[in-house]
Amino acid sequence: MLRRLSVENYALIERLEMELDRNLNIITGETGAGKSILLGALGLLIGNKNDGSALKDTARNCVVEGQFDLAGYGLEEFFDANDLDYAEQTVVRRIITPAGKSRAFVNDVPVQLAQLRELGRNLIDIHSQHQNLILASEEFRTRALDTVAGNGALLADYAASYARLGALRRELAAHEAETAAARRDEEWLRFQCDELTAAELREGEIEELESEQAVLSDADRISEVLTSIRNAFDDEQTGVLLRLKSAENDLSHIRESYPAAAEAAERIRTAMLDLKDLGVTIAADSERIEADPARLQKVDDRLATLYTLLRKHRAESLPELIALRDGYRAKLAAITHSDERRNALHEAIAAAEREADAHADALHEARAAAAPLFAGQIIATLADLGMAGTRFEITLGDGGTLAPTGRDRVEYMFSANPGAPLQPVDRIASGGETSRVMLAMKAMLARRMKLPTIIFDEIDTGVSGRIADSMGGIISSLAESMQVVDITHLPQVASKGDTHFVVYKRDGRTDIRQLTAAERETEIAKMLSGSEITDAARAQARILLAKK
Repeated sequence: MLRRLSVENYALIERLEMELDRNLNIITGETGAGKSILLGALGLLIGNKNDGSALKDTARNCVVEGQFDLAGYGLEEFFDANDLDYAEQTVVRRIITPAGKSRAFVNDVPVQLAQLRELGRNLIDIHSQHQNLILASEEFRTRALDTVAGNGALLADYAASYARLGALRRELAAHEAETAAARRDEEWLRFQCDELTAAELREGEIEELESEQAVLSDADRISEVLTSIRNAFDDEQTGVLLRLKSAENDLSHIRESYPAAAEAAERIRTAMLDLKDLGVTIAADSERIEADPARLQKVDDRLATLYTLLRKHRAESLPELIALRDGYRAKLAAITHSDERRNALHEAIAAAEREADAHADALHEARAAAAPLFAGQIIATLADLGMAGTRFEITLGDGGTLAPTGRDRVEYMFSANPGAPLQPVDRIASGGETSRVMLAMKAMLARRMKLPTIIFDEIDTGVSGRIADSMGGIISSLAESMQVVDITHLPQVASKGDTHFVVYKRDGRTDIRQLTAAERETEIAKMLSGSEITDAARAQARILLAKK
């Protein structure tokens, strides 16, 4: 529940703070004082979009901050899923910069607006006057019925099967589109694949051929140099190895008089071994390397072929060219086996449709069973609100095809006058009737949804007198199990509050303050009689407050 709210530099609000009660909080104030502005700030806190008019002072940030008590509401899973540290006392902050950019924080950790909006749906339900229009939304009507029916598990099962069906249908559509495109290009694909297959591509071949080409292109000079080096090593008179061997022998003769001779002889011996190995390699290469115009031509031709293929297919390397060849092969194989894949997908879709149909049937049965209970509770509440004789029924039509919430088309049928035919509630109910229907529905849904906080924005529009008192009683009973914030213009409703705030305008700025017991009496008397408070109005205010 919302325990503390602060708003800074929002619309007509310079700075505003309020501490809320855990039960029923009443907010009153004259028309134009800024009650709707306060709701706008709350909307920012739960993820609503900035409408571009948030800042009072365009040189400073707009900051809206709320402290929420989350104990017992089961929101730990949301925090885990979003890598946030859970705290029973959680602070949510929304900042709008002068440039219009939005930033949001949960316990000082930055979050995306979508995350804030998801959290907000689990914290506060704001019901403003325009929300009465949601009765025209089939999605809302269906969701409300499912909430009363407790269809969470059935909806999850259906949603999973519906998503699986949708994924299979999309896969089939993609497969058929790809197959059609591939068949149009089959001749081209086959030519490309055959050309690359005939080339017998092998990774590393270009590097090997380029190395061999370099040797063959300069074979005569390489052979000449290697032969010269070989002779320098092995000449019987002046060969390097012979002279080193002689030096080693000479050193061995002076070891006794020249101790360093032993080390020098060992180093010469090591050098001789390295040079002998090098000599063997040079000798072998000098015999192997020789001019071979025929082989050089083959190497040149092969490299030319590979270079041409790389250019033609716009590939950077042989591995990339090989990958293209394999891709062509895969596409041709897909064409060959496309009928098998299509048949398999059709079978999978049929199975998924049967599964989704079964879950849709289970949802329909659960909704049909809950509909009379739902309607009965609405009728009972409407009777308390002065609408005795009202008829309210829920019909389940067959939508014909599967939709995200099943196959049912949920309609709320309403008649305020005995004997009048039932018609869709959103088409025939008056403003006052719609307000009462929505209050009855919200009262029933709020308890089942276990929302921490619900906010009513003048839901009592169009009612007065005894009905207003009954409406206040329903709102008060809701506040026994959850936090309720009610913005009202009715004294009968305002008198039910545990805490009473008044919104007022001073020097062109909107502010709010909590009323004392004496101030509450004055405020309710003003709501009863207008700006000139009479003794009778004060007496009536005391009676209303005593009835709470």
